[in-house]
Amino acid sequence: MAALRAAGCVFAEDEARLILAAARTPDELAAMVDGRVLGRPLELVLGWAEFRGLRITVEPGVFVPRRRTEFLVEQALAHVPDASVVVDLCCGSGAVGAALAAALGPVELHAADIEPAAVRCARRNVAGVGGQVHTGDLFDALPGELRGRVDILAANVPYVPTGEVAFLPAEARDHEPLVALDGGTDGLDVLRRVAAEALRWLAPGGCLLVETSERQAPAAVEAFTRSGLTPRLAVSEDWYANVVVGTRL
Repeated sequence: MAALRAAGCVFAEDEARLILAAARTPDELAAMVDGRVLGRPLELVLGWAEFRGLRITVEPGVFVPRRRTEFLVEQALAHVPDASVVVDLCCGSGAVGAALAAALGPVELHAADIEPAAVRCARRNVAGVGGQVHTGDLFDALPGELRGRVDILAANVPYVPTGEVAFLPAEARDHEPLVALDGGTDGLDVLRRVAAEALRWLAPGGCLLVETSERQAPAAVEAFTRSGLTPRLAVSEDWYANVVVGTRL
């Protein structure tokens, strides 16, 4: 614990307890502590992240799910509580898809990401709920037979403006793939691409859900409207989370 505290870990005692529980040998313990001291995210040191009560496997080169994204899952469940077809686009570790499937019960779950490391990781996380994971760029990765059938389309797209990536915490900047962080000049490039195609994939009454920042929310809502979706902005003060929900009426 002293090494973690000296390295500036704010919750050194809690982190030490988690690392001690995860390490199987003294050598592994030493390697895990060294990794954390050198700035590796705790979740990558442990090999898992907690997300909505689940232990989500994570590995180097994969975006670590943020707890605030639980709000996106809650909004999806509130809008389509009887969903039977779920897509987790830009899935990263597959945390959102796994959490939705765990809450909904038996569903047809598809997840997709352009990063091979994310796809490998997501397959491990959604295997228990029968999910399928595809590799490719956004909708190009999905089976064509999903068009017009998707009840929940969760897309945790990158939304950090290119010029602000350098100011992210080192844990994200140095250990997570740039493609999962950089959203283009204003941070909304990928969001606009997803919104533009969403309507043809959603079932009647289905919804697209995308996380964004408070500053970007008005432009994100406008992008949903232009794409033919009926938008609603959901805000959580507790999580400091902003989710745009677009419904196909």
